[in-house]
Amino acid sequence: MIDWLQHSTGGLLTLAAVSIAVLLVMIIRFKTEPFIALIIVGLLTALAAGLPVGTIVGTAQKTSDSLLEKGFGGILGHIAAIIGLGTLLGAILEKSGGARVLTGALLRAFGEKRAPLAMGLAGLIFGVPVFFDIGIFVLAPLVYVAARQGGRSLLLYCLPLLAGLSMTHAFIPPHPGPVAAAGLLHVDLGWIILMGAVCGLPAWFLAGVVFPSWIGKRMNIEVPAEMIVDEDGEEGPGPSLGLVSAIIAVPLVLILAGTFGSIWLPKNSAAAGVAAFVGTPAVALTIAVLLASWLLGTRRGMTGKELSALSAAALRPVAMLLLVVGAGAFFGAVLSATGIGKAVADSLQAGGLPVIAAAYVISCGLRLAQGSATVAIVTTGGIIAPSLADAGYSQAQLALIVVAIAAGSIIASHVNDGGFWIVSRYFGLTVGETLKTWTVLETILSVSGFAMSAILMAIV
Repeated sequence: MIDWLQHSTGGLLTLAAVSIAVLLVMIIRFKTEPFIALIIVGLLTALAAGLPVGTIVGTAQKTSDSLLEKGFGGILGHIAAIIGLGTLLGAILEKSGGARVLTGALLRAFGEKRAPLAMGLAGLIFGVPVFFDIGIFVLAPLVYVAARQGGRSLLLYCLPLLAGLSMTHAFIPPHPGPVAAAGLLHVDLGWIILMGAVCGLPAWFLAGVVFPSWIGKRMNIEVPAEMIVDEDGEEGPGPSLGLVSAIIAVPLVLILAGTFGSIWLPKNSAAAGVAAFVGTPAVALTIAVLLASWLLGTRRGMTGKELSALSAAALRPVAMLLLVVGAGAFFGAVLSATGIGKAVADSLQAGGLPVIAAAYVISCGLRLAQGSATVAIVTTGGIIAPSLADAGYSQAQLALIVVAIAAGSIIASHVNDGGFWIVSRYFGLTVGETLKTWTVLETILSVSGFAMSAILMAIV
């Protein structure tokens, strides 16, 4: 029995299924912190597969070569600085009033009739540097005001915004999901930005423009009086629109320049070296954070002490996220070392299911079962990675697989997802109304994003 479990394809697949089932039970039934559950399941899976203890955790004299340390360290070394710097950039933009300036300019430019489209674009643009929930906290008051002034259903204004924030959070670096998947599958972030945008923008249009215009005419949700907040929290005029837009664009442009400069510029040339340096994601984001700290912070009256306090407050929630990603990478390393990942890949190949479709289905299943997009992404990445190692996929194709995994991780947000309750609370929706609107929006975004990635996969 033990030999069958550890060495046969059927046994390894059974071990994989049991491992994921135990993981889901711990998270859903016993409310275990995901990063603790991932570590426990990873250790138990490695022991059940017969891996030597020294391989799993190392020895008292040396642990650096262990799966535990390499699993954590390999991914965190790649993403920790990126996620941390991206978080700081978003915090400075938020504190400076950049979101209000950006959204106000879009509302004026598009006019009252097209205010829903303006809110959607605000979500797309401001969603690049800030987390999904922060984007809601900052921009929700503007949605309330626009909906009251327009006299139409709140859904016409909040759903486009939510679609923009969700699309960028799922598909565009420096958000944790795509960054973590890129690290697990060894993809340059420039390709992730490009493919994430190419697949995500059409998906956003369907979920954030077409769907709200349809559902908004059928469900009239008014803005409750208690949701209108005073605007006396703003201190002085905000920064200029051009400055806010430029600072948001800086890291994306630099990363893209670094990725494609290595292709288009002469190798070993000075220009290629400069592009590679400034296009390194951590360097690009450091430049953007320094610019934001000076132009939106110091020059606007913020002291060094205030910037330090802002940074500390912004980075505090990132710790748990990084632990989840690290533990997920360890679990993925165990799946690879035990041969489980190869067994899954061989079974998928034998069944004729393309890797990109398998990645999407696995990610969807994990998302539906336990609610966390991050857990779905890192676990799927660990399962899929072994099948990609020697398959000869290009960077563009790997980026599309990352998009598929990210798309699966946001499908059908429901009551086990924190984002579901944030949307319900901030926009005064009942559980039923949230299921009919937000859950459907996320499903459209997921399915259409995956469809775009699958179509492009057949072309590139």
